[in-house]
Amino acid sequence: MTQHQNVNYEKEFEEYLNREKHLALMVLSRAKKFGDSKIAVRHKAYGTWEAFNWKQFGELIESAGKGLLEFGVKEFEFVGIFSNNRVEWAVVDYASFAVRACSVPVYATNSAKELEYIINDCGIRILFVEKQEHYDKAKSILDSSKTLEKIIVFDRNTKIANDPRIMLFDEFIAMGKNSGLGEKLQERLSKVQSDDLSTLIYTSGTTGQPKGVMLTHKNWFAMLFGTGYHIPVEPSDVNLAFLPLSHVFERAWSYFILCNNAQVDYCHDTKALLDFLKESRPHFMCSVPRMWEKVYATIMDGIKNAPTAKQKLFNWALEIGGKYQYLKKDHKPIPLGLKLKHILATKLVLHKIRDLFGGRNKVFNCGGSAFSGEISEFFFKAGVFILQGYGMTECFVICVSNPERNKFGTCGPVVPLMQVRISSEGEIQAKGPSMTAGYWNKPELTEALFTEDGWIKTGDVGFIDSEGFITITDRIKDLFKTSGGKYIAPQQIEMLFKEDIYFEQTAAIGDGRKFVSALIVPAFEPLEKWAKSTNISFSSREDLVKHPEVIKFYRERIDYLTRDLGQVEKIKKFTLLPHEFTQESGEMTPTQKIRRKVINEHYKDIIEAMYAE
Repeated sequence: MTQHQNVNYEKEFEEYLNREKHLALMVLSRAKKFGDSKIAVRHKAYGTWEAFNWKQFGELIESAGKGLLEFGVKEFEFVGIFSNNRVEWAVVDYASFAVRACSVPVYATNSAKELEYIINDCGIRILFVEKQEHYDKAKSILDSSKTLEKIIVFDRNTKIANDPRIMLFDEFIAMGKNSGLGEKLQERLSKVQSDDLSTLIYTSGTTGQPKGVMLTHKNWFAMLFGTGYHIPVEPSDVNLAFLPLSHVFERAWSYFILCNNAQVDYCHDTKALLDFLKESRPHFMCSVPRMWEKVYATIMDGIKNAPTAKQKLFNWALEIGGKYQYLKKDHKPIPLGLKLKHILATKLVLHKIRDLFGGRNKVFNCGGSAFSGEISEFFFKAGVFILQGYGMTECFVICVSNPERNKFGTCGPVVPLMQVRISSEGEIQAKGPSMTAGYWNKPELTEALFTEDGWIKTGDVGFIDSEGFITITDRIKDLFKTSGGKYIAPQQIEMLFKEDIYFEQTAAIGDGRKFVSALIVPAFEPLEKWAKSTNISFSSREDLVKHPEVIKFYRERIDYLTRDLGQVEKIKKFTLLPHEFTQESGEMTPTQKIRRKVINEHYKDIIEAMYAE
């Protein structure tokens, strides 16, 4: 669908909302329509792929809904899900909607303390957990929690206590199936409205306690409408749900795929992503920049060390791929000579890159943090279409590239129904039917989220170009000022290192300081390989990061990667760290964003040493 100025998006959205109305009705109507003729969802929870057709998926949702009613779940009660991606996650989510309750996802990587905070904050009675590690965390707070009454465990191999408050999901489904509460379920379903609260999504936040973002069913449908307006999905398509379903991005996209009658494959283990890609062979996938940065760095490092003839062939193939893809994107005729060259380039080189992702890819959406236009264009030339977007849990999606309108290095054009403006401070502010009404139980923070005239303050700095494409430059809270009065955008500096195979994590420092410095976590696998090849002996990572040759090696790479920065933005000093920043230590959010305040505290002495005369 190409964008026309005279399209009445509001009218189209109202028709769409009247047709779908509520996520429970959306999924159950498809279960009825497709029955056992089509696969709805698959997962690999027990080592091999297990497929569920629409009939089976619908029956599981209804049984789980009746199970919730058996436990006395009231309308708009909060039901917790503490798990990695798998079919049962989606079943509980839709079952909560079917009984007019609200699901509350918790990041699978959260600690017992973070879990307890969310349970107490919104009063969760019934919590679904995935496997042993999630069960153990939940069990440790069962007695002390003010509200938690039941733990239901997805993975049937989990060792659970003999306790009436704890049961396996299989038993829960059997209980619901045999409950005789079918009529009560239908009664609840008959009352659902688009404006019903559907969920609380707790934002991990780089500062302060998590906040429960309230989203209605109408909010979700506005996201689905805006996100997919220009991205056609066929019923035969497959989506790999690889990012956590507890995140608004993956969840909205998975709803969108099922709403378009296509199939969702769930990936429960991000470390095994390349295997999942080869087996699922998805047409669509949501992703984060780090995944593409790592693959790109590995490919480029391999080419750099390849014989000259191989390098020339690679560069030629990429050039041909670029010419071909640009003409195709702009719907221009492709000369026969270029077509033939492209067939050869694909056969010799480009298919190897496409095959890493299963070889069937149509669109891979990418968001979550800053992303290099150079990397995006590289994959485009190889025939892997990465479309960058931008949004926040409180207002999703704000803008997203599409096959017709895509500009590398930007987050794409503003989506239908969304209004965007830039404040005098350069902050992006947005307004539309997908935006939250506010945070659960936090009136002051809700008030602070909105401008006086009702626009959401995103906290991001950026600009809109003449063609309506949005570019994010940094977070307002992340900007820092050197003692010389110069504002620095740390994310812009940190992004430069993501294309290099030897860098894992970088934190730029310099607020109120004379110059910019950095804490750098090397990518140890390639570094150790390099060290061995240059006969550097080391007994530990602590040893390795202190070695003068290693420090010199990183100094040269830093100077090269930051060569285009202004003098005040360049990294004057740096320290290599022997271990990664982690979520457990509080240095990273569950969405893998740096918590600068925590890092500044944890590495205070190291930072001070870099500024000592």
